[in-house]
Amino acid sequence: MKPPVRKLRCAVYTRVSTDERLDQEFNSLDAQREAGQAYIDSQKHEGWLKVPDRYDDGGFSGGSLQRPALQRLLRDVEAGRIDVIVVYKVDRLSRSLTDFARIVELFERHGVSFVSVTQAFNTTSSMGRLTLNILLSFAQFEREVIGERIRDKFAASRARGMWMGGLPPLGYDVRERKLVVNEAEAELVRTIFSRFVRLGSATELARELRRQGHTTKSWVTQDGRQRTGKLLDKGALYKILRNRVYLGEEVHKGGSHPGEHQAIVDTETWEKVHAILEGNARHRGNLTRAQTPALLRGLVFAPGGRAMTPSHTRKAGKLYRYYVATDAIRGSSEDCPVRSVPAAEIEDAVAAQVRHLLQTPEVIARGWAAARQEEPRLPEREVVNAITAFAPLWEELFPAEQARILRLLVERVDVAPDGIRVRLRAEGLHTLVEQLTASGKARAA
Repeated sequence: MKPPVRKLRCAVYTRVSTDERLDQEFNSLDAQREAGQAYIDSQKHEGWLKVPDRYDDGGFSGGSLQRPALQRLLRDVEAGRIDVIVVYKVDRLSRSLTDFARIVELFERHGVSFVSVTQAFNTTSSMGRLTLNILLSFAQFEREVIGERIRDKFAASRARGMWMGGLPPLGYDVRERKLVVNEAEAELVRTIFSRFVRLGSATELARELRRQGHTTKSWVTQDGRQRTGKLLDKGALYKILRNRVYLGEEVHKGGSHPGEHQAIVDTETWEKVHAILEGNARHRGNLTRAQTPALLRGLVFAPGGRAMTPSHTRKAGKLYRYYVATDAIRGSSEDCPVRSVPAAEIEDAVAAQVRHLLQTPEVIARGWAAARQEEPRLPEREVVNAITAFAPLWEELFPAEQARILRLLVERVDVAPDGIRVRLRAEGLHTLVEQLTASGKARAA
């Protein structure tokens, strides 16, 4: 008698990077799936059977693992529902060597084999694994070369003054991939520049614009979603005042180039505005230094959730600052393990921890993900550079600016006898990314 043949449950995974022509009766996903089915049928004598589930990712890049069908496939592997993964080519599963190594490790951990139809190997043999690594190295090289070509084309287009997408600036609409002046919004932009020259204060101007109900740009994304503008605040105002697009220019990596669009602001007004911005920056910082000595006002809490408030005392003419538990001020804090902490020490510790958190891959990834929700074409490298460059700039900021950024990023600071715990605000991280990328472009300009 012949020994019984073990049944092997086989899943076919398919992927294409673009969703073009996916609505056709027979598309690339169908072709890949048909090739996989034919391969499985050729191995029926070995007990191969195709599972009924379909794992198709249409319009997803192979450079990321965040693909719905792939994630469902990996969950089924972990649940023990699959024995063999069949793909048309290796790079359909991943173009990243690092990501693919993790996937193969997961397959091996659960006893799952991997087969490529057109490259005739599987991961059950050492030769198959060697061939796999070689092919993946070339796939990753190809992906990096394509990325360099895209970046070079983007830079060349910027140098020619072409609009390359993203959030349209207030005062312009996008038509046929070109910036076209929106006269109603352009008049508001001119008013902002002229009023700032007259007032000399972004705070006063922002307050005036908010009273009048003026908002940032409202626009419709390429996929038809409506983005409603928000009331203009001082941060949005500074972005407008520093945006060289209004001079008819395009900015890319530290250089500005004549754009294809029409200017809204004349050079004379621009120079007056920036003379005020540059000349008054240090003066405004010095004026607010004494007004905001407590960087963590309203953010610090003692054990048990007791709020801690800024306090100070003078000895021999020297000022000593503290954060004191509110119960201690009322004289009822006998059971509180932390009654007060030196202000300078905890402010330095919180600032250091925030700067450290901003260097971690998880927080950088969260910042990029949040920023892409508002500006889908925002390059990852631009966000990463903006966040990582923030830490060295901290000591150069005025106390008022340090306080503003800490309040933007920090939701709560809990003090314990053995240390502190800092909780970040997710929406604050998104706002900081916007401001850092905007200020980086302004400095580059």
